[in-house]
Amino acid sequence: MSEWHLSETFRSTSGDVRWDSIGEPGRTPVVLLHGTPFSSYVWRAVARALARHHQVFVWDMPGYGASEKADGQDVSLAAQGKVFTELLAHWGLDEPTVVAHDFGGAVALRAHLLHGARYRALALVDPVALAPWGSPFFRLVGEHSKVFEQLPPALHRALVREYVSSASSPGLHPAVLDRLVQPWLGDSGQAAFYRQIAQADQCYTDEVQHRYGELDLPTLICWGQDDTWIPPAKGHELAARIPGARLEPITGAGHLVQEDAAAELTAVLVDFVRRPR
Repeated sequence: MSEWHLSETFRSTSGDVRWDSIGEPGRTPVVLLHGTPFSSYVWRAVARALARHHQVFVWDMPGYGASEKADGQDVSLAAQGKVFTELLAHWGLDEPTVVAHDFGGAVALRAHLLHGARYRALALVDPVALAPWGSPFFRLVGEHSKVFEQLPPALHRALVREYVSSASSPGLHPAVLDRLVQPWLGDSGQAAFYRQIAQADQCYTDEVQHRYGELDLPTLICWGQDDTWIPPAKGHELAARIPGARLEPITGAGHLVQEDAAAELTAVLVDFVRRPR
């Protein structure tokens, strides 16, 4: 399994953020945002493909992946939207193309609508964007996060593996599953896993979803047609709210489209990034 390492660190208002860029500096920039409970690792294949013609920026959100995980850390959607805006300024990117998955979709939308972040184009992949969201399991853990934090490590590991596995329709390669689960293990990882669920609140998308009609930029919405986390019908609903948005169904893929249908998703994104209109 290919290595994935983020070599740079940015001190954000919510802790240290690990990030990196791939591709020749100065080329048209593309920024990739991951979702929960994932990290930039899920974008590795897409990032390397896009880097043939673009400079691609990847990062792990505070509380995720290789970035800082700390007691009392604010890892909410509100905080992540601010951090993303800070990162864009740090990178000196005025109008990058943004590609965002799951929770990252809400982060990108909030940064644009509430914090003035400007994008050349926006691609959303199975995003968390419309109410209602959050599975019964997600809500149960959120309501009792302090109890779940006390699970024995072996039970916690089994729970996270099962949860992450459910994001894929055909199933994840064992090495990929291990890599996605690893950041959530150990004392700090276990606490961070339940912290991010406890702070996930629908109020942060309720705050912006009535403004999706204001989006005035090329927008692509990709959706895994076997997604059991967020039903494909949400893709149609979101596309109807965003003027001129194009919906691209991805067959044979669950919620984690980057793993289930990497070639199909990459082909769609490469075309969109080159010619967004």
